[in-house]
Order: sequence, then C-alpha cells, then structure tokens
Amino acid sequence: MKSKLLFDVPKEKKLRVIIDTDAACEADDPFAIAQALMSPKLIVKGIIAEHFASVGSVERSYDEIKTILDAMNMENDIPVFMGEKGAKPTEYFTSSDDEEQVSHAVDFLIKEALRKEDSPLFVLCQGAITNVAVAVHKCPQILDKMTIVWIGTHGLKNFPWREFNAGNDVASANYVLSRAKNLWLIPSGVYSTITVGLAELQQKVYPCGKIGRHLFENMVEYNNSPAAGWTKGESWSLGDSPAIVVALNPDCGHYVDHEAPFINEDTSSSFGKGNPIIRIYTDVDSRYILEDFFAKLKLNYGS
Repeated sequence: MKSKLLFDVPKEKKLRVIIDTDAACEADDPFAIAQALMSPKLIVKGIIAEHFASVGSVERSYDEIKTILDAMNMENDIPVFMGEKGAKPTEYFTSSDDEEQVSHAVDFLIKEALRKEDSPLFVLCQGAITNVAVAVHKCPQILDKMTIVWIGTHGLKNFPWREFNAGNDVASANYVLSRAKNLWLIPSGVYSTITVGLAELQQKVYPCGKIGRHLFENMVEYNNSPAAGWTKGESWSLGDSPAIVVALNPDCGHYVDHEAPFINEDTSSSFGKGNPIIRIYTDVDSRYILEDFFAKLKLNYGS
C-alpha cells in the first residue's frame, strides 16, 4: 500500500515495531493491526501470531493476519510468523535447555531485537504474552533491546472477572513481569474504555474499501456469535488499539511508574513480590485513538 497521507515522520522519530496478536480471537485486534500499518511513524518489521488458549488458535490468528494484509493490498509487504502453539507451564521457565525448539515467531523476534539499528524496537502485544516470554527465556539479553507494550492484566485495580490476555498464559505473564526492563502495561480498566458503536463503524469504517468491509463485517459476525454473549449488543471496545497508539504518542494518556504486578491464577494482581518498576497506564485518550484510526482509514481507503 502506498500511503495517501500528505505527511511523513522524521527518520529519527520512527520506531521499528513487531505486532504480537491473537488476531482471530475477537474482533478488535484487526483494527489495531490496520492502524499500525497505516501509521508512518511505525516501521512494521513483522506480525507474529499469538494463541488464545484453544487448539488451532495460533493458526487461526495467522490466517486472520494474512486476510487483513490482503484486504489492505499489503500481502507481500509484511512478513507474518507462526507463534507458539499454546501457554507454557511454570515449569518450562525453570529449564535451561539451550537447544529448546521455538517457533518461527520467537526466532524472528530474537533476531530483530539483536539487530543493530538506529530506530528503537517496540513489541506491541495484543493478547497472551507467550511469544515474548519464550523469546526472553531463550535469549534474556533482548530485554535490554526492546520496549514491550502489553494489553493485559488488571494492573493496579482488581476487577471481579478473569482478565483474558493474562489468563490465557499466567506463567508467561509472570515470567515477563518479573524480569521486565522496559515494559508499558495497559490494564483492563484502561483498554476497556475505547468504546465505539456498531452504527459508527458502519458509517466510518464499512465504506472504506475491502479492509473497511472486512473490519465491519468481522465485528458484526463476532458480536452476533455465542462467544460474544458478554457484550452489550451494539457497542464494542477496541481494546487492542492503545498498544499501537501509545507507541505513536506515549503521552496520549497518563501513567505511573510502579512495581509490576504478580498475576494470581484468578488474574488478580498482587504486589510486594519484588518485581521491577514498569510503566502502568491509568488512562488513555480515546478520542485521539479512534479519530486517528478513522482519519487514516478514510484517507487511505475511502472513496
């Protein structure tokens, strides 16, 4: 895709990014992927498929990523990698097998992190954090060479429901959180605020070419499925989009530097475990996140 935006970003302000996504899980990941691919500040080096705790889920995520790229006329522009097949048990992270077999996604992440480049690397995680955890276990030095942005956990304030992304691999969550050096956490109370109505999406997204139709129809289909029984009916939260937009503008919300949470089996957060200090967002600007996406979509794919 050749961007139709009439501006660019100075080279020294650009970021290399890897998107880690359970793209076929619900219907908001594709919006975030599209926003990243349309943003001139982000040099998308690759997209890696994340599982969502069911058999065949990483393959479904991979296929959805390919569908998005095709709908954006970018099928030959961005490499896509198959990630780890599922969650890792706690015992996995106590092993030290130098010959451990890892996925193509993990190999790619390690190689990109170790690559000598002027542009810093951000890994934007929109699901379970299994691929990152396995990469760090395989090659711990990459922690110094990337910033991890993760949509996950309840963060500083617990809620009486299971947080999906952390819950899909609690062991990997705790492995990364206990070692993080540059990690920006966007917890449930923040990512759930990016609310849109289906009518708004029909008006602003559906008319925008093949990708607009796919984003809208995929959303409607999922919203009407039994898997979406928890939703309100005609609205949705584009909860993965903040992972993209805090990379575009880290000041699009407020955050605190705080000890990283320890994730309990029920996905509640505990503190006092000696985890490192990370950045935890307490809010983000939903107007900026949504309007940036709508504008880029219309400018690039609108009639």
